[in-house]
Amino acid sequence: MDKTFNPAELETRWYEKWEASGYFAPQGGDRAYSIMIPPPNVTGSLHMGHGFQEAIMDALIRYHRMLGDNTLWQVGTDHAGIATQMVVERQLAAEGISRHDLGREKFVERVWQWKEKSGGTITRQLRRLGSSLDWSRERFTMDPGLSAAVQEVFIRLYREGLIYRGQRLVNWDPALHTAISDLEVVSEEEQGHLWHFNYPLAGGEGHLTVATTRPETMLGDTAVAVHPEDERYAHLIGRSVKLPLCDREIPVIADEYVDREFGTGCLKITPAHDFNDYEVGRRHGLPMINIFNDDAAISDAAPAAYRGLDRAEARQQVVTDLEALGLLEKVEGHTLKVPRGDRSGVVIEPYLTDQWYVDAREMARPAIAAVENGDIRFVPKQWENTYFAWMRDIQDWCISRQLWWGHRIPAWYDTKGEFYVGASEEAVRREHGLGDEVVLRQDEDVLDTWFSSALWTFSTLGWPRETEDLATFHPSSVLVTGFDIIFFWVARMIMMTLHFRKEVPFHTVYVHGLVRDAEGQKMSKSKGNVIDPIDLIDGISLEQLLAKRTSGLMQPQLAAKIEKATRRQFPEGIAAYGTDALRFTYFSLASTGRDIKFDIGRIEGYRNFCNKIWNAARYVLMNCENQDCGIEGETGLEYSLADRWISGRLQETASEVSRAIENYRFDMASSALYEFIWNEYCDWYLELSKPVLWDDQASAAAKRGTRRTLIRVLETWLRLLHPMMPFITEEIWQTVGPLAGKTGPTIMLQPFPRAVEAEIDPLASADIEWLKAVIVGIRNIRGEMNIAPGKALTVLLRNGGAEDQRRLTQNSQYLRKLAKLEQISWLSADTEAPMAATALAGELEILVPIAGLIDKDAEVSRLNKEISKLETDLSRLRGKLDNPSFVDKAPTAVVAREREKLQAQEQALATLQEQLHRIRSI
Repeated sequence: MDKTFNPAELETRWYEKWEASGYFAPQGGDRAYSIMIPPPNVTGSLHMGHGFQEAIMDALIRYHRMLGDNTLWQVGTDHAGIATQMVVERQLAAEGISRHDLGREKFVERVWQWKEKSGGTITRQLRRLGSSLDWSRERFTMDPGLSAAVQEVFIRLYREGLIYRGQRLVNWDPALHTAISDLEVVSEEEQGHLWHFNYPLAGGEGHLTVATTRPETMLGDTAVAVHPEDERYAHLIGRSVKLPLCDREIPVIADEYVDREFGTGCLKITPAHDFNDYEVGRRHGLPMINIFNDDAAISDAAPAAYRGLDRAEARQQVVTDLEALGLLEKVEGHTLKVPRGDRSGVVIEPYLTDQWYVDAREMARPAIAAVENGDIRFVPKQWENTYFAWMRDIQDWCISRQLWWGHRIPAWYDTKGEFYVGASEEAVRREHGLGDEVVLRQDEDVLDTWFSSALWTFSTLGWPRETEDLATFHPSSVLVTGFDIIFFWVARMIMMTLHFRKEVPFHTVYVHGLVRDAEGQKMSKSKGNVIDPIDLIDGISLEQLLAKRTSGLMQPQLAAKIEKATRRQFPEGIAAYGTDALRFTYFSLASTGRDIKFDIGRIEGYRNFCNKIWNAARYVLMNCENQDCGIEGETGLEYSLADRWISGRLQETASEVSRAIENYRFDMASSALYEFIWNEYCDWYLELSKPVLWDDQASAAAKRGTRRTLIRVLETWLRLLHPMMPFITEEIWQTVGPLAGKTGPTIMLQPFPRAVEAEIDPLASADIEWLKAVIVGIRNIRGEMNIAPGKALTVLLRNGGAEDQRRLTQNSQYLRKLAKLEQISWLSADTEAPMAATALAGELEILVPIAGLIDKDAEVSRLNKEISKLETDLSRLRGKLDNPSFVDKAPTAVVAREREKLQAQEQALATLQEQLHRIRSI
């Protein structure tokens, strides 16, 4: 093994080897285990959320592969209708042309060309993350097989009466000229206005005052609503008001939707341009007047004075005209949520238009039952409530989009507007007896991307054909997903799969949290807090870091934190942490259902963990290679107390890790591994092995026993760690595995360790814990008294029982070596103790005589100086936090960090004062 750990070289080498060797393909026993990857957009690139999600799936897949399951991780990408079309349209715009200049067929060809050339970025990045996907089965939501499945589903649902064409309100993007889903709408608070207008009562004196944030929509009002129990307006229900500017009268209606406490308690109703008003309009049979066209300009349905005006121009004109009529009561500043398209950035308009819909209510019933009866379980369980709340109030699903890129709707129209659904024009003509004289044109719309994604678990396995893969791997075992798409994807997969397969798509839905920045803020480019996982893996130079900071792509605080970590850990100036360190950081933070606060300090720590693993393996190999390690049999072996202890702790750790992974507690699994590998194997066991291996008086059998334990425990925990840290474990195992008697080309096909309870030795554990407590006590005295680590000490023990005396007699060799002792002995009860520093290990008292060890006066002087400096710092920090100007104006996260610093320094001061007291009392 090389002296230093270099992740970049070995990670690339091993991934290429794994993929070329076909290790990711299904293989194993009769029990199948499968995960269908949530298909990333073909336009996408890996972000921190992707990285977290892929790491979890890969750990599960590698774990079950090592259990011997017939394991499939199905890979594929989504055609991402709007996103992909926008990418290619921008390219065309740069060339001075539009998609309309090319025409539909040529434009779609151009998109396919882009997809083949540039659409593989995210799949390359998935490989860099170590994802053991079966690339030989890669699918695309618009490949021929999946396209056939999409068409089959549409036709069957239509013929069953579950797909229909109708006029309803949709989210309309006026820039892209298409309906979009709720997931593609971003609503954020913006400052606007609330206009109060007076609508005169028809046939009498008086008026009703209504308030609106969108004055232009009053041109489409068809009622004014009041609450049926509002006594102020009870006498007006059933009367009419004159709609200003429109020469129309509209009724005053009663509806419980109205909030009596908001504004005047009178609500203008515009059914064609507000989702809530639409429902009110349906309940009361109100006309629905569409006052916008596709560009969100005023349509011919409005009065002539406003036709053709942009909605912003129309707003200004309506307000001006109403003011001129004396009908503008007042204008107030108002904070409101404004819906914008996540792709176009323009304000989304609720818009009444003809679209295709799925009858979701009918399909929801069995999907609700599947979760209620336990066929599907959510982890954490509370997400079931979110699922039920949405499913029990589900609305019909708008599945048509006014785009060119996507699955074109298989419907054809004749010149009278009648439509026919079928697999092709030829099939439609044949099935409906339409001759050549009947002119047909195919529907211009394509299907919502979520429609094809809803079929993902079974279409990728060959449906509608009944394939062997479908029989083997469906239903899949678990879906790993974020909570934000439970409605848009998870629920629809359940509905579609139950309908067409009469079985659930997966048995478990593991819902993970979002990856946020260190302060808990959502990562976004606009905030400059986005971290590219590939930058963390392969490195970002200080020059690149400066460029990101200068361009505003990265916050100055985040850039400074990364720069500081880079200079501290990477002298060459490029912070390349490697895949394993990033993955382990994800796992350490993956408590079920909670959002993750990602701090660069965590990955720094786990890069150090990789170095610790590497150096531990080098120590073992230096002491075991070309040596008799007793691997061939059980004879001629003598196991030390430390050997028995570490073997038992290994079994307990194996049990903890398996239990945690089975329960999706990756944070607990990673914590158990970290604690065992770093704190027990590396920090304690390797040190405890030295008195045996380096002692010329130790027997050959004892040396063989310790070498065997070193190599076998290392090889076993490499297998335990492999699902989380695949690269470093593979590299080390290639050398360690054969020494431990293992055969096979790769660690990923080795069996996952199962706990052997017979190897757990409670007595050895108790003895080692005693030994550790005594050693730690002595080390603490060294630190507190500022005694040099290399100085051999004399130690006295007292107040112990017979068990303590036994442990001292049997383990004095360990104590002398690890605590650097010249002598250790018992102090009898009737003997006066010398002047000594003391520590406790339970009831056992540890005494270190200080005569000749320290200069008491010099130590008191040193401690006083440190205390004085700390008190000065504390005074400054307290003054800062007592200053309202700082506390009120500084960001919350900054104030919180200062309070944490104060607490830490107060604790440090208390520790120094305690040390000073102890020194003075000696």
